[in-house]
Amino acid sequence: MLHLRYFVAVAEELNFSRAARRLHMATSPLSQRIKDLERELGQALFERTTHRVELTPAGTALLPMAREVLDSVNSIPWRLSEAVRRCRTTELIGIPAGVHPDLRERVRLLEEDCDEVFELRRWPGTSADLVTGVRDGRLALALARLPVADPALEVIQVMRERLGAAVPADRFADRTSITLDDLKDLSYTATPYDALPAYFEEIDARLNHAGVKKRIRIKTADFSGAAEVISTGIAFSMTMLSEKSPMHRYRLDNVVVLPVDDFEPSLVTGLLFRRDRAADGADLAGLVSRARTIFADPMSA
Repeated sequence: MLHLRYFVAVAEELNFSRAARRLHMATSPLSQRIKDLERELGQALFERTTHRVELTPAGTALLPMAREVLDSVNSIPWRLSEAVRRCRTTELIGIPAGVHPDLRERVRLLEEDCDEVFELRRWPGTSADLVTGVRDGRLALALARLPVADPALEVIQVMRERLGAAVPADRFADRTSITLDDLKDLSYTATPYDALPAYFEEIDARLNHAGVKKRIRIKTADFSGAAEVISTGIAFSMTMLSEKSPMHRYRLDNVVVLPVDDFEPSLVTGLLFRRDRAADGADLAGLVSRARTIFADPMSA
């Protein structure tokens, strides 16, 4: 290959000095390499005089062949990449609403790590729908809010997020925290049960036991609807306490999220996959192995 590259450079420049500069080498070794190629092929490739260099008939015939060979060699990296890429399988990973950016970064790392074998694409949904998707085989993996009880699925806890109360800011001005007693005059508002993680049913029961009896049920499936009601001053909701949580994007001017001194609920997120598909030799064994490594250390927020 190197001898052919040297030949093409001299053939295109028809000058050994210019070709040597183009190849970042000295003229003498370049001239010797051309002589070696001529000796190997048994043909003179150039006619050399003191004033000019010209291709011989053999050199003229070799030039297009050499260019074709070098073009083929140069194309090997991307052709190989395409060949490997076509062998990849596309798999889906389920993502619930409000995933913490640190957890989303680990998903991105998994996408990069398995890129040569799996094209991992994200699929949104409620936790209940994502669990069903993994169980049915439509999703390879899923992040879902715990608890999840399904003997067919393995669950790895990947993040715990402390929850706070989203309350009307004007009612709690200058407060850095509140208590459950502070919430008794407000209505607890939450999105429909089918859009909520099961853990929120426990929160509802705990609030009821503490004397927070009033409820407002809204139909929207995200925190934006709750924020509208909270901003009017009549309600509160429970949401992620961390400022980094994307749930804070839905906050309105008169909404603030405060920790509750005598109630510290937390939302736990797990990575789910089917046990049989992760076993040795199964279709997702490699993907799950990489996911175990990337999500090995649970995070807190």
